[in-house]
Amino acid sequence: MQTHELEKKLKRLMLGRMLDTLDLRLEQAQKEKLGYLEFLDLLLEDEINRRANQALAQRVARARFEEVKTLSEFDFGYNPKIPATTIRDLATCGYLERKESVIICGPVGVGKSHISQALGHIACQRGYSVVYRKASKLLADLGGGHADGTFERRMRTYLGPDLLIIDDFGLRDFTPLQAEDFYELVCERYRSGSLMVVSNRAPKDWYALFPNPVLAEGALDRLINSSHYILMEGKSYRPLRRPDRGRAGADASSSSFPVDKEEVTTGS
Repeated sequence: MQTHELEKKLKRLMLGRMLDTLDLRLEQAQKEKLGYLEFLDLLLEDEINRRANQALAQRVARARFEEVKTLSEFDFGYNPKIPATTIRDLATCGYLERKESVIICGPVGVGKSHISQALGHIACQRGYSVVYRKASKLLADLGGGHADGTFERRMRTYLGPDLLIIDDFGLRDFTPLQAEDFYELVCERYRSGSLMVVSNRAPKDWYALFPNPVLAEGALDRLINSSHYILMEGKSYRPLRRPDRGRAGADASSSSFPVDKEEVTTGS
């Protein structure tokens, strides 16, 4: 059979990418004297892997991470106080199955965004849908929806994924409208999907962000008491990136991040 005839049939079956490895697998089959079923199994396995890789690339693209980060790239030894065991437990994605949330807090530069994006990427690898946003951009997007009548559609963007990661939470106080939007977001996702919130502030300090204490209590009670809590303390990695990083790294000191852990209930 001519290759172009096979190509037409494979494309009709939406299997055209099989041609990418066909010659390689034919050569392997001849060299190893593979049976027909073994040869077919190799081709199908190639196709399964191609589709899995394509689906992963699409999930990562939709997540819109700032960078693709992995846990293997993270130097846990640099800051020994960082709870590596807890983070690796979260990497199993059991919290996503149980629709639990995660709070990551600590001073600037200790790798909170790295860890959140690494956990998000692992979730994508496991087949979960993920959206990553800075808090300011998420709230600005929802605010724009009020202006042009697309609020419900925009809100669905953040309610739909299995995991929503909100980074840089709490950098500035909420406006009344932002507080209402965040309250609605948390209430809608509560028990229906996982939320990961990354902040320089401890959860006990989040209440002051809300102009309305009733909204604060309603949103944060749901969020804090359904979340695993990760406190990241230690030296900042950022001085190591400076041109004089040798001296800067030697001068870097540990950061203190006080938190009342009794105010945070860890998810099971």
